[in-house]
Amino acid sequence: MAVSMNSVATISSPGRITKEDNKLRPEDRPAHDWYRFVLSFPPHFVREYLERFEVRPNQLVLDPFCGTGTTLVECKKQGRPSAGIEANPIACFASKVKVDWGIRPEGLLKYARQIAEETLSKLEASGIEDEPRPPLFRTSRKGSPQLRSLPLETSKLLLSGSISDLPLHKCLTLLAVLDERKGSRFAGHARLALAKALVSQISNLEFGPEVGVGPPKADTAVVKPWLTCVESMAEDLKLLRDKQSVPVAVYQSDSRSLSKILQSKSVDVVITSPPYPNEKDYTRTTRLESVLLGLIRTKLDLRSLKSDLVRSNTRNVFKYDRDDEIVANHPDVQRIANAIEARRKDLGKTSGFERLYARVTRLYFGGMARHLAGLRSLLRPGAKLAYVVGDQASYLRVMIRTGQLLADIAASLGYEVLAIDLFRTRLATATREQLREEVVVLRWPG
Repeated sequence: MAVSMNSVATISSPGRITKEDNKLRPEDRPAHDWYRFVLSFPPHFVREYLERFEVRPNQLVLDPFCGTGTTLVECKKQGRPSAGIEANPIACFASKVKVDWGIRPEGLLKYARQIAEETLSKLEASGIEDEPRPPLFRTSRKGSPQLRSLPLETSKLLLSGSISDLPLHKCLTLLAVLDERKGSRFAGHARLALAKALVSQISNLEFGPEVGVGPPKADTAVVKPWLTCVESMAEDLKLLRDKQSVPVAVYQSDSRSLSKILQSKSVDVVITSPPYPNEKDYTRTTRLESVLLGLIRTKLDLRSLKSDLVRSNTRNVFKYDRDDEIVANHPDVQRIANAIEARRKDLGKTSGFERLYARVTRLYFGGMARHLAGLRSLLRPGAKLAYVVGDQASYLRVMIRTGQLLADIAASLGYEVLAIDLFRTRLATATREQLREEVVVLRWPG
């Protein structure tokens, strides 16, 4: 069953979308701002669809690609129970911490200040100060201190130059102190605060939306920015405590195998944003904090993580993948994949990754079809769903209308397509064209 763009209601218009609409509003910062992906959808988007779907307090909202928990946090703030699925361990960890509002702010501050004091003592004992001083005020050191470092196999997982030696030493010293108290009720919040401080202040990383490495920071404070993040958490917890009892469940798992986790006919609403078919390696974006927090230690860990992801880029394609077989008879998916392969041959592109462009396109839509097929048994009759997806031209500038294709696949699986709304537009890196991000709105008739 094909779905024409003209046969569905497009609610939003490009004139209503502004850059400010895509940002985190000041009033939304509590919990949401503890740690976020670059280009995460904003909390007010979740509120809009909770209102549009008329979600009641006794209805369960599912985010099967929950990332760093925007849907879950906002549902908890609005008093709606929710569940999230996420395969990336750092994102899953962040989601769990961001919906944990049951700890005492005063206790968290006391714990963090003790950790900070002990870390500073350890650094000073080795002749290292957390706060870099101007050259005129630096004290002379006798010899070079022995700096902590990562095991060689682990360090190879990082983007080269993503963190300088001295800041890394300070981070590892702080983590060693945290590990001595890893059984503490406050440990998760403290570690997530370090993840935020790492990517926002301590590391050499730059986000554009792609992750890259900027000028090296030979020395920078670690304990101070970490403690500032913890203090911000504590202030937020004072505002959120009246909502701490709203139920939220977060699972680290593959979104294509949901029936192993959730009960049949338990989900009333889905609000989510799956990965898009492009060359964005989401594990690369979060690699530094994943490695330093010990969530990825080896290439085998990284491979295991990637195997649980929908195949959205050539760096997580495996020989044993079979999701492409699910869409073998879908004419539009095959047409686009064939166009990508034809363009590759015309341009004489022969690298291993370029040879995979057509296959990863088929794998992506096959994986999404597998997800939508498995989701059906979990949905209550009349359940409503909102999927944020974006058009792509990453593969040799062949346009992929992701929302339209996803809607067509959903229709073929028995879903009703209610609308394809414009969410926002963004500038394509390869073509400098404005690409649409859309919300595919579905209903499960049951």
